[in-house]
Amino acid sequence: QVELVESGGGSVESGGSLTLSCTVSSFLRPARMAWFRQAPGAKREGVAGINREGSTRYSDSVQGRFTISQDHAKKTLYLQMNSLTPDDTAIYYCAATPVFASPTLSQNPFNSWGQGTQVTVFS
Repeated sequence: QVELVESGGGSVESGGSLTLSCTVSSFLRPARMAWFRQAPGAKREGVAGINREGSTRYSDSVQGRFTISQDHAKKTLYLQMNSLTPDDTAIYYCAATPVFASPTLSQNPFNSWGQGTQVTVFS
């Protein structure tokens, strides 16, 4: 397991943008990472995934609005979120796994999780 620390959450007006960051404290580069979110009363859902080769995958609900990226030198994962709506309000978590494969939005392969950062979108 690796330690993951998210930052960048906050409150933003509908239509606005936020960028989340997730810093990895490990000498080893995770093979895959992803962003998940959990709204009050809802299940945790995957929104964007990436593998170490840079392949990406998005949920239908964020496709075209969110962009996942990584900076290997800085050991940081990002989630650029544009055109935010109140439905995007949730706690956002980053996750990592040492198992290489195609990017996934399933929680199963991830064994390291951050503490979460709150994103609130108000209308």
